[in-house]
Amino acid sequence: MDMKIELIPIPVTDVDRAKSFYVDQVGFHDDYDIRVNEAMRFVQLTPPGSACSIVLGDGMTEMAPGTQQGIQMVVADADAARAQLAAAGVEASEVDEQDWGRFVYFADPDGNTWALQQLPPRD
Repeated sequence: MDMKIELIPIPVTDVDRAKSFYVDQVGFHDDYDIRVNEAMRFVQLTPPGSACSIVLGDGMTEMAPGTQQGIQMVVADADAARAQLAAAGVEASEVDEQDWGRFVYFADPDGNTWALQQLPPRD
């Protein structure tokens, strides 16, 4: 049986600020922004090229804002990804060289953290 991760909740304090960060600065696609009822707003955003999306919103998770840590995305070029983030005003780490890849780290305005990994060459 296949099992695919398709949606990860990101706990935030200000949905509009977080949506702007992920769409305007990080480059995610704005898929849905629906107010289901007074207590629930569903905002789905997808990284370019990804089959997995994130969800922000009111009533989406009981996690405290900033507690989603270490979500990892794979990129083709860590230097280019870092440059793109920096150009958009995202505070990103320098490229961290490891035997298992090259990494760039950043956080959203609430402190949820992300890692971008450029995979090492495979034989």
